[in-house]
Amino acid sequence: MNDHRLFTTLDLAGTFAFAISGAVAARDRGLDWFGVVAIAFTVACGGGVLRDLCIGAVPPAGLTDWRYLAVAMAAALMTIAANTLVVRLAHPVILFDSIGLGLFAVTGAQKAMIFGHNAEVAVLLGIVTAVGGGVVRDVLLNRVPVILQREIYASAALVGASIEVFGEHLGWLSSSRTWVALVACFAFRYLSLHYKWNLPHSSEHDGNGSE
Repeated sequence: MNDHRLFTTLDLAGTFAFAISGAVAARDRGLDWFGVVAIAFTVACGGGVLRDLCIGAVPPAGLTDWRYLAVAMAAALMTIAANTLVVRLAHPVILFDSIGLGLFAVTGAQKAMIFGHNAEVAVLLGIVTAVGGGVVRDVLLNRVPVILQREIYASAALVGASIEVFGEHLGWLSSSRTWVALVACFAFRYLSLHYKWNLPHSSEHDGNGSE
């Protein structure tokens, strides 16, 4: 599989994973079918659209390539139709959000490098691509975004994007560094949730919320 095909495959896989996480979260909030599909598409493509706007890849692929809409809608409809199957998965939003996080951290960094940006920009845009959809989901569903909580989220995306970018600069084989970056990001995120790893508070607060 060549680099372009691998990038497209991973980007669509990330779209599918985030669309499921968005659809499940919307369903749990009691939204109707249209709301579920709308949230699924917004979550799946939000980070990628923001990335493309930042690097000048306009119009964004998420809005012009029919495959992204088709994948997001398929994931949303599958979530609605296979509700029992999805519920059986342990913490489905967390599972698919973690998968999407790793996929988008890598593809976001890859696309920034393809457009000629330096390592620092590529890492930052990898993080933006990975966390953007989750932030949009939480804002639309009136929840505190995960990225603003103590959970390991953006840090996991940072790990994945950094491995992809600096692996490329060190001359690592493309497919090898991509899978290492994906697994590292997913494992860091998922294990942090399983073992309740959290980032420390910047300061201590009392029960009234004051310092």
